[in-house]
Amino acid sequence: MRHKKKGKKLGRLIGPRKALFRGLSLSLILHEKITTTEAKAKAVKPIIERLISRARENNLNNYRIINAFLQNREATKKMLEEIGPRYKERPGGYLRIIKIGLRRGDAAKMVILELV
Repeated sequence: MRHKKKGKKLGRLIGPRKALFRGLSLSLILHEKITTTEAKAKAVKPIIERLISRARENNLNNYRIINAFLQNREATKKMLEEIGPRYKERPGGYLRIIKIGLRRGDAAKMVILELV
């Protein structure tokens, strides 16, 4: 039974799943818009929203927490200097999921995940 178990496994073990989420987060922060499957977008959305909430206040502790997850100094700097202040007054809901149809090869539901 899955009582009180949150998150999706996406058919991966812990390490590859963390790497997938880190890669999706990094791409979204650097490009501000990515195309991915609906399941992956829904799984990574709360992670990115927590990072953006952290980035709203630029201090050393938040820098270290964001950099520990992203492991990329350029992306961390962009989060704290551009993305965080952009959403300073917004109470939440920093991402938008737009459905774009099915993927041609395997008919997976594809979406665009972008910053609002």
